[in-house]
Amino acid sequence: MPRPVPPADPPVSARRGLPRSARLVDLPVRVDRRLPVPLCAQLADGLRLAMRDGTLKSGERLPSTRALARQLAVSRTVVTEAYQQLYAEGWIEGRHGSGTYVADLTVPASPGAVASGSEPRTPRPGSGDGGAVPGSGYGAASGEWDAPWPEGRRGSAAPYGGEVIDLRPGQPWVEGYDEAAWRRAWRRAAELPPGDAPDPYGLPRLREALAGHLRRSRGIPVGPENIMVTRGTGNGLDLVAAAFLRPGDRAGVEEPGYRVARNVFAARGAEIVPCPVDGDGVLVDDLPGDLRVLYTTPAHQYPLGGRLPVPRRERLLAWARRAGALVVEDDYDAEFRYDVAPLPALYGLDPARVILLGTLSKSLSPDIGVGWLVAVPELLEAVARARYALADRTGGPAQQAVAVLIENGDLDRHLRRMRLEYARRRAAIVEVLGSRVMGDTAGLHVMVELPAHAVPAVVEAAGERGVLLDTTARHHHGPPSRHGLVLGYGSASLAQVKRGIVILAELLGRVDATG
Repeated sequence: MPRPVPPADPPVSARRGLPRSARLVDLPVRVDRRLPVPLCAQLADGLRLAMRDGTLKSGERLPSTRALARQLAVSRTVVTEAYQQLYAEGWIEGRHGSGTYVADLTVPASPGAVASGSEPRTPRPGSGDGGAVPGSGYGAASGEWDAPWPEGRRGSAAPYGGEVIDLRPGQPWVEGYDEAAWRRAWRRAAELPPGDAPDPYGLPRLREALAGHLRRSRGIPVGPENIMVTRGTGNGLDLVAAAFLRPGDRAGVEEPGYRVARNVFAARGAEIVPCPVDGDGVLVDDLPGDLRVLYTTPAHQYPLGGRLPVPRRERLLAWARRAGALVVEDDYDAEFRYDVAPLPALYGLDPARVILLGTLSKSLSPDIGVGWLVAVPELLEAVARARYALADRTGGPAQQAVAVLIENGDLDRHLRRMRLEYARRRAAIVEVLGSRVMGDTAGLHVMVELPAHAVPAVVEAAGERGVLLDTTARHHHGPPSRHGLVLGYGSASLAQVKRGIVILAELLGRVDATG
């Protein structure tokens, strides 16, 4: 469930006798109605700046929405929306019956400092052969090949003869596309002659279009010189590993986390280091200082669904600078938010230390095979050299078609339609399962925690009734630390989601009854 909006107007009794650390502050922010930027965005930006430069300090109490609205001569809705955005980003926090306060913004001092006894490291290219894949044991020893095979697609029969309802994560709804726009894009791509020498960076036309798309949708100030067109997240991860990992290097992956990242890094000979997460994302204070690369999903942690608060994002980047590590940011599910605007990307906070990966697999279709890798030119060149050595490329016709979809505005329109469609499915799950649901503020999946002993029985019973479920156990590198179900609502229709969740709720009720 989304966290409740922090209380804006504490009772009068709570306003008296406040300690100095919780004193009310006169906010140094202004809004200008003449600017094209919405007032709530202006207010949120002003408050962020005040917290960043220390004008607003950790623990200071903010005015109520009513008081601040009166001070700025704006509607209370403007202040409420600004507070909601900052609350979602982790800048402020609510204390029941007391009010809204500046969150703990502590960031390790001296961002460029290096831990005692160590030298700063910079990302380095791999060996001259492009980081060839080791020849033996890809996943065999560690059992990493146990990902469920994609059986039970829509329309297949359940054991009892009914329709299968697939509530496993990882697949989008591909039937909601604009057929006319799709045909137009591919017809235009077919009119162009085939290329003879694929550019490892991708087609300049698409890189230009993607730069504009990322500036609009994610607020990331990039140009085509910062973008490489890939075949998707897995391909981007492998190219990063080929460029920057050598056999024996330590690569961190969230625990639980995206198993494909573990598979890719292991295939390049890296030592996989599980990095624990909590309900918000990776635990920065637990990160070892000798990682070469850290893979993370800060927009919507996979599979628990948390979003990494901005103060913790800054601590993560401070850690990366001290350790000389490269952070690989999978912008997973950033397109689909249901409460507030997307949080700022790690890449935008420190481009020199972050490589950002994106894909159209979830937003459009996994079949199209187009994604992107964003980095500063120096890092991008190292990846391009590794890619050239591997003779890896992204198909030209697919790149041309995606460029047409972006240039015509068809991709933006599709994302708006699908955001509404997925929001309805998410709401259907939350309505039935209520407070059991975790990580429902973004993306195409949620999590439901259960006692460890109950998970296999629920999965088996649901499967007998045609409902396919995924578990958290599959996403752990070691023994599971979190137990429950990962429910995807991308590949099932709204009606199927509703039917499947009613069945699941019945099974969960049995768990509650038996303990």
